[in-house]
Amino acid sequence: MRNTLVLLLLFGLLTPILSADEDTKAAGENTKASGRVEAAGTVLDEIQAAPDQRIPEEVLGSAECVAVVPSMLKGGFVFGGRFGRGVASCRTPKGWSAPAFFTIGGGSFGLQIGGQAVDLVMLIMNKEGMNNLLSSKFKLGADASAAAGPVGRHASADTDWKMRAQVLTYSRARGLFAGLELAGAVIKQDKDSTRDFYGRMVPFKTSLKGDVEAPKAAYPFLSTLAKWAQSASK
Repeated sequence: MRNTLVLLLLFGLLTPILSADEDTKAAGENTKASGRVEAAGTVLDEIQAAPDQRIPEEVLGSAECVAVVPSMLKGGFVFGGRFGRGVASCRTPKGWSAPAFFTIGGGSFGLQIGGQAVDLVMLIMNKEGMNNLLSSKFKLGADASAAAGPVGRHASADTDWKMRAQVLTYSRARGLFAGLELAGAVIKQDKDSTRDFYGRMVPFKTSLKGDVEAPKAAYPFLSTLAKWAQSASK
């Protein structure tokens, strides 16, 4: 009887602690997802603030969707590991969509510089590329053609970027920003980050088509997109 009472007492004391630990863990995961959204906005802001090494206004303004994999202390995009976690948004009649979380892995990468972390930016340039992205899983080079994007303040002299690829890719490492050759990489929905950020499972297509309201934590990325990726005249 005494042993039973002791066990019940210990259980009663440990339950709130375990519960608090789970809540803390969940909150930490949510912070990681929110931090990734904020970091994606910072990456795009820093790249576009560069005077001559940036994504041309015409190119960014013509993109249907923008996806960013920010370099992070943990879980960043590393050439040696060929894995990263990122966030994407697409144009909708109401503006940029609520963020969708994805993972990218595998494939081969140009401009490899050791095993360091880099920032990766992908621009989905047309409806075909957007449809591939909405499928929540596709392979660059197979399902969607990809090419290194042009760099500079303007790209008016380089007109074939509109026709040559569904996805234009860029990377930044050690201060170097340039178009990136990226083939064979598989992109798919990051379900864990999606649940952490929204508190529930939100299908990739639902968020990217603008069918879910963007939470406040999405504003750092979406406001940056609204600032730099204004629609280009076509």
